[in-house]
Amino acid sequence: MSYDIVEHSRQIQQLLESEVPFVVVTLIDIRGSAPQVVGAKGIITADGIVGGTVGGGKIEAGAIAHAQQLLRQAGRLNDWVTWNLQTDIGMTCGGEVKLFFEVHAHTTWPIVIFGAGHISQAVVRLLLTIHCHVTCIDTRSEWLEKLPKHPKLHAVLADTPHELVAAQPDNAYFALMSKGHATDLPVLAEVLKTRQAPYVGVIGSRQKASVLRRDLKALELPPEVIASFHCPMGLDLGNNTPAEIAISIVAQLLQHRDGGVLGS
Repeated sequence: MSYDIVEHSRQIQQLLESEVPFVVVTLIDIRGSAPQVVGAKGIITADGIVGGTVGGGKIEAGAIAHAQQLLRQAGRLNDWVTWNLQTDIGMTCGGEVKLFFEVHAHTTWPIVIFGAGHISQAVVRLLLTIHCHVTCIDTRSEWLEKLPKHPKLHAVLADTPHELVAAQPDNAYFALMSKGHATDLPVLAEVLKTRQAPYVGVIGSRQKASVLRRDLKALELPPEVIASFHCPMGLDLGNNTPAEIAISIVAQLLQHRDGGVLGS
């Protein structure tokens, strides 16, 4: 089988630019029979092999499974394995293969947005230009479909969005901008009750903030927890157009991430 180093390099560059975690697996040694040559490479993401090959069949299936396991293990940079083709891989032919796994797993900044309306559309598009991963959750499929298709964006349709809070990363930043108070409150209450998120913001006026805090008090949340979220969300700059509101929100997210003085 031929190996196209130019295509291999192009695919790696695309994955790096898109910030998609991946593993490059290289066949570094063979003893006995194997369906590829030493030096063969495959590129593997969470979705499977996306380029190259280390031989197909059971060897490649094992390599894909091992690479995906490495991607799920935080902090792993690389690994190498020696597999007996009979006892480890389940092949009838004898022999051994050695594989090297080079892990390119990015430490991402997770931002979870509840709501996919006008402001969210602008916020998401701005966030996709920087180093982060965005999850956007809404009950309305028609608004989720307006979002751009991007490897750093995960759009989720959910009938009960607050039930998805528990599935988000521990270090996730939360930005609530759904249809209004009635849909923001269950999510906000769930976030504040179940975790100490590094950032929680809700879009809206100071009047909305007062109503939210009143309702959270009725739910018997502690005063320090009730005081911990940002509403109005975003820095005090710009006008009330979606684009400039988005800039103020993303600016506050960046300021909070980098440890600056926070806007109210």
